[in-house]
Formats: sequence, structure tokens, C-alpha cells
Amino acid sequence: MSVTGRSAARETEDAARQAHDSDWTDVAARIGFVAYGVVYLTIGWLAVQLAFGNHKGQASSSGAMRELAKQPFGHVLIWAVSIGMFLLVVATLLEAAAGHRDELDHGKRTRKRLASAGKAIIYTAIALSGIKVANGSGSSGGSGQKAWTAKVMDHTGGQLLVGAAAVAIIAFGAYQVYRAFTEKFADHLSAEGRTGTSGKAYLAFGTAGYIARGVAFMIVGGLVGYAAITHDPSKSGGLDQALQKVLDQPFGPVLLVLLGVGLASYGLFMLARARHLSR
Repeated sequence: MSVTGRSAARETEDAARQAHDSDWTDVAARIGFVAYGVVYLTIGWLAVQLAFGNHKGQASSSGAMRELAKQPFGHVLIWAVSIGMFLLVVATLLEAAAGHRDELDHGKRTRKRLASAGKAIIYTAIALSGIKVANGSGSSGGSGQKAWTAKVMDHTGGQLLVGAAAVAIIAFGAYQVYRAFTEKFADHLSAEGRTGTSGKAYLAFGTAGYIARGVAFMIVGGLVGYAAITHDPSKSGGLDQALQKVLDQPFGPVLLVLLGVGLASYGLFMLARARHLSR
């Protein structure tokens, strides 16, 4: 790289660091986590409704957006949540570019930055689903999953790629459960947010939320894996299809209520994270 190129790279990195360390980035992250919390609270509510026989809504991020749109001032609400999610995308991308500097191990810092980039992709998908719903073109999350699976399988080696994606999703879900039992998620809260009666409640929300989210992701991964094994994209599905599978099991309604409460708890933890944001 030329001297000019290195200088430009340093200037870009310095600008990213300054932006990441600014108070405005904290504000964007707080607003974004509130929006993310609202999405998960709605998903949890829809899952509980599904357990009690209400099949009108879809317990997924896009389903949550459609449910929010039905509320009083729903159009305003859906835009507010979508904008909040886009703000979270910006804050997370800055974290991916210049964050995790307290991690001295270069390899771990790189992995954490890549994880932040992955989160930004997920947040972007949720934000875009909100925009689609606001414009009246929102679609089923499960249909999107099946369409993606079908497209990948049409290519050479597609079945292996879908299988690899399934393993990755299951591994991510298992990691969420691991974070729950080790309380590693508590690092997202400031010291104040981890102490006292409220701190205990936040940690309880986090534990329940990460377990539920992990289980949900593992079920989604299982559906994708089954689609890969059978070479049948229709067997794939998103979060709503995963919760439907839970409902079909023995004691399904009870299990689904527990899972819905857990997903709502994750939403409450996101609200706590917005209030007690930790760098």
C-alpha cells in the first residue's frame, strides 16, 4: 500500500473511532435497543397468543412489525421502530469498524468485530421488514426463508451450503444458551445495571431471554437442516414455523407459552440495556 493509501486508511480509522466514541453513537444505540426490545416483546406476545389458539399473527420480526402496525397510531409506531433499528445498525457498524478496542488479543477482537457486523445485518433485515410493512408490502418471514433455501439449493453444492447454514444457525443458538447460563450477556449492562433489586431482575430477564432465543434459533436451524437433508426447501422455515413446531409437540401450548415469555424477557433485557448501556 502506498503512503497516500496508508494515510487515507488511518484517517478513515480515526474518523470511525471518533464516531464510535461519540455521545451521539450512544444515543443511537439506546434508541435502537428500545426499538429492538419492542420487536421482541411483540414476538413474545404473538407466541403466547399462538399457544392459546390465535393463529392470525406470525411470531416473527416481520409478524411483529405487522402487529405493531395494527395498533393505534400504528403507522407512526412502525416508522419509529424502523428508524430506531436503522440507528442501531449505524451504531453496530461503527462497533464493527472501531469497537472492542479493550480486547488485547487481536484474534478475539477481530471475531467480536465480525460478530458486530453480523448483528448489523440482522438489524438491517428487521428495519427493512418494518419499512415493507409500512409501505404495505411486508411478507411472511417463513416464505422468505423457504425462497432463500430454494434459491441456494438450485445451485451446484447448494444442498451443502444450506446444511452448513443450518449448522451455523444451530451453533449460534447453542451459543445464546451458553451466554445465558454463564451470564456473559451481563457485560452489556453497566455496573449500575447489574446491582440491586433491579439488577437481579435484569439478569433474570437476560437469562430467560437468551435461553428462549437460543432454543428458537436451534429449532430454526433444525428446520433448515432438515430441508437440506431431504432436499426439500418447503421443510425450511423461520421463527414462526419453528414456534408452530413447538406447538405440535406434547404439552406444546405450555412449552410455547414458556418460550413466548422468554422471548418477551429478551425484549425487556434490551430495554434494560438501552437504559444501562455499557461500552
